[in-house]
Amino acid sequence: MSIREDRWLPLKLLSMSAGTFAFAFFVMPPLYDAFCEITGVGGRTNEAPLALTEQQGEQRTVTVQFTTSVNEYAPYSFEAAVTSMQVEVGKIYDANFIATNLTDQPRVAQAIPSVYPNKAGAHLKKTECFCFNNQPFDGLEAKEMPLRFMIDRDLPIYIDTITLDYTFFNMDATASNTP
Repeated sequence: MSIREDRWLPLKLLSMSAGTFAFAFFVMPPLYDAFCEITGVGGRTNEAPLALTEQQGEQRTVTVQFTTSVNEYAPYSFEAAVTSMQVEVGKIYDANFIATNLTDQPRVAQAIPSVYPNKAGAHLKKTECFCFNNQPFDGLEAKEMPLRFMIDRDLPIYIDTITLDYTFFNMDATASNTP
């Protein structure tokens, strides 16, 4: 290898690294979203409020479990007021979640939902959810945050339990990666 070729090696490596980063950051998320939408993988729910009316028909009961977690760097406590509910498909229900900012500084949080089994995500409809918007908190503030939802009647018959999981993230741009 000549000296001239060695001079370009760092630039080539840097270019490859930048290209890999750009691909992962800009190309992969839309591809993943398209894949999830086509296959039903990912257990996503609606991301904006829906106008719903209760559906009439056969009575069928499903257990909805609520689980919560807090991102490793988010300085919050976060939990569901109840851990599960028995709901009739086609009827609208309310649930509440409680979050507390554990710092004395104002913070902003966002809850990201996931639904299991994945196929149930398309059938869990929300008219109101704290997950639709960022949630501002004053220092040491606790909030009760509502969820209003319905399981539509098209839910596959073999699904009798749905787990709605929320992960709470710190969205405060001025916050560091430590609590």
